[in-house]
Amino acid sequence: MRVAIVHDWLTGMRGGERVLEAMLDLFPGAEIFTLLHVPGSVSSRIEARPIHTSALARAPFSRSRLRGYLPFFPLAVESLRVRGFDLVLSSSHCVAKAVRTGGAPHLCYCHTPMRYVWDQFDAYFAGGRRRLLRGLALPVAGALRRWDAATSRRVDVFVANSGCVRDRIRRSYARDAAVVHPPVDVERFRSPRAPEDFYLVVSALVPYKHVELAIRACALLGRRLVVAGEGPEMARLRRIAGPGVAFLGRVSDEEVAALYSRCRAFLFPGVEDFGITAVEAQAAGAPVVALAAGGLLDSVAGPLVGAAGKVTEIPGDGAAARTGVFFSEPLPAAMAAALLHLDGLELDEGALRRNAERFATPRFHEGLLREIVGMLTREVSASLPGAARAELLEAR
Repeated sequence: MRVAIVHDWLTGMRGGERVLEAMLDLFPGAEIFTLLHVPGSVSSRIEARPIHTSALARAPFSRSRLRGYLPFFPLAVESLRVRGFDLVLSSSHCVAKAVRTGGAPHLCYCHTPMRYVWDQFDAYFAGGRRRLLRGLALPVAGALRRWDAATSRRVDVFVANSGCVRDRIRRSYARDAAVVHPPVDVERFRSPRAPEDFYLVVSALVPYKHVELAIRACALLGRRLVVAGEGPEMARLRRIAGPGVAFLGRVSDEEVAALYSRCRAFLFPGVEDFGITAVEAQAAGAPVVALAAGGLLDSVAGPLVGAAGKVTEIPGDGAAARTGVFFSEPLPAAMAAALLHLDGLELDEGALRRNAERFATPRFHEGLLREIVGMLTREVSASLPGAARAELLEAR
């Protein structure tokens, strides 16, 4: 079987690229199609595959200013020549799902509908210089939303990475989706836990991650924070941070694992599609303090704390199942209240690790294969006479 995997772009190793690696493990002969590939920016497991890029890969400054070409993404993805394949998988948070497949069955593993023009538009075009661009971006965003919705019909089956993304797919595309959570290599995080007196954020430093919320919450309490990651928000975050914040920049996988095992708790201040890092932290035995929104609702269990310190027990939550604390509003005071509440909780490291194991890579493989087989079965059965179709579906 000839398999093509379409990925938005290859410029670094983040959650989407971990999903791509897991897809490649299922299909060792698959070829990759993408808007842009920066050689050396992703793992050897990805780099070893045939990688086909769009014309954007040759455009001026595309490696450093790729998002500036956003209005041209539709043309770029539609120009990819994905032909002669038996199966097309897309790993999409932007435009990969809109690829033209030449009639091959197409399953889209959707990290989110295009965040720049749907739910995260305000985060990318609010404040400072971005506010000046907002007026120009509004009509472009409207056109891209219409294109994004229309091209969702090119997908035969959507698979969402979390319950909140499934809801976004319904709102944006009027399509249903199964949920298969992303793969997490939980075995990487088995180091003995030795907590120190600092909190940890591991994140790309981009606007919608809201790392400034964690900085301000820790400042309210006079507590230390370590931030691992890099991105265009680095300079702004350094300006608002006090001496209790350490910025490490990009760190290796091994260093991240060590930080998880040493941190007092892992902080997740933004709304994320799923949030692989929060599962990694739990695999290492570290509790999570997160905003009660987005994909973290799938992976963290714990009470909800308001800005005034009011605690609401989430239905079904029990002390043995708790893996962290939620805060109710994206406010420093609310996050600080959650940190204080965590101080009084006794969490079981074993429960944290067991919860993380629900998202181990084999679970992802099983779920994705189930959806692929289901799609291909329906494709085959659609071409059969009625009696044969019923027999095939019953056997499945």
